[in-house]
Amino acid sequence: MPSLPPASLAWTIWGLGAALYFIGFYQRVSPAVITSELTDAFALTAAGLGNLSAFYFYSYVAMQIPTGILADKLGPRRLLTAGAIVAGIGTAVFAIASDVAMANLGRLLIGASVGVAFVAMLKLASHWMPPRQFALTSGIALAVGVFGAVSAGAPLRLLVNEFGWRNVMWMSAALTLLLAVVTWLMVRDDPADRGYKSYFEDSHEPAAKPRILDGLKEALRYRNVVLLFFIPGAASSLVLTFAGLWGVPFLTTHYALTQTNAAGLCSAMMVAWAVGSIAYSAASDRLGRRKPLYIGGLLISMLLWAALIYERNWSYPMLCTLLVAIGFFSGCFIISFAFAKESGPARLAGTVSGISNMGVIQGPMYMQPLVGLILDRNWHGAMSNGKRVYEFASYQQGFALMLAWGAVALVLLLFTKETYCKQGA
Repeated sequence: MPSLPPASLAWTIWGLGAALYFIGFYQRVSPAVITSELTDAFALTAAGLGNLSAFYFYSYVAMQIPTGILADKLGPRRLLTAGAIVAGIGTAVFAIASDVAMANLGRLLIGASVGVAFVAMLKLASHWMPPRQFALTSGIALAVGVFGAVSAGAPLRLLVNEFGWRNVMWMSAALTLLLAVVTWLMVRDDPADRGYKSYFEDSHEPAAKPRILDGLKEALRYRNVVLLFFIPGAASSLVLTFAGLWGVPFLTTHYALTQTNAAGLCSAMMVAWAVGSIAYSAASDRLGRRKPLYIGGLLISMLLWAALIYERNWSYPMLCTLLVAIGFFSGCFIISFAFAKESGPARLAGTVSGISNMGVIQGPMYMQPLVGLILDRNWHGAMSNGKRVYEFASYQQGFALMLAWGAVALVLLLFTKETYCKQGA
């Protein structure tokens, strides 16, 4: 009888999926660090900059349900390889863009391609890892992604200062294409492809794979799956809208930080988000509950966010503490993936994960351009070094949108059904 796969092999294969997720997060937040360069290169307003950044999210979100279905039908190996190839091409297009339309196309290709990474990682985890580790791998996955975002903070700023943003994007494209080759050579969808016993067999689900539309329809019959599509964007929008785009201009304008220091503070917020996601995943597994931790984390993060946007005279140490705390408690969103997966049949894990991840990315997809639109509508003509300067009250109005989403999400959480960390029917 075949033995279970060694942990080292399982984590290596899962790690190659995580590498594309790392790249995806790097690409997700890189516009926050090069806002000045992009504004100059493409003559962008705040709304235009928000839209350019959000093009990544438009295609990323659109790919989540198809990715989940394809992960169940075709397997993660093909998805990860194809995703890395297209991401490399999209990065090259962005690097050579001569106008905003071409830059938008590059961001669109990047978002669509790296959008396969997270769902493929969860699918690999369900086959290569013990079921009890699923929530933990979700938290570690976010940590890997956040380290990608951190690399797009102060380190990217230093590289851009030295080599220019276009050359840095060219290097990023080359590394992503190299990852595609390594992924195809090493990743396998299931331990059985390497002669080992699959953990997925423990679910006792039928071997037959569902037809594409039937699988999607079945997944959407579960109340938790639907509710957890709308809920997680409330927490993710706090971090990915602020640290992912508007934090650097906000901090440089209203707290007189340098771009490098502001990028470093946004990176610290992202690191706290990763730490929080791991802490919430582990605590949820240990407690054997999903719902109370999720409600508590979301409530605290929203209260802290209200403190940030309605008080403008924070000292630098308090500002740092506040942003790190917001990042940490926003990590509660990671519970969505295990919560949703346990709410339906295991054979639909890819589809359910795609629906959940689509919900997560809705946060920045809507909030990044909406904040930019509000900034432009409230701009009173102030300029500095040829760029628009937006008042604190304008940021306040834009950032308040996340509070409204948080209030709705907290109400929806009350209607979810606790799974007690056990796989459903």
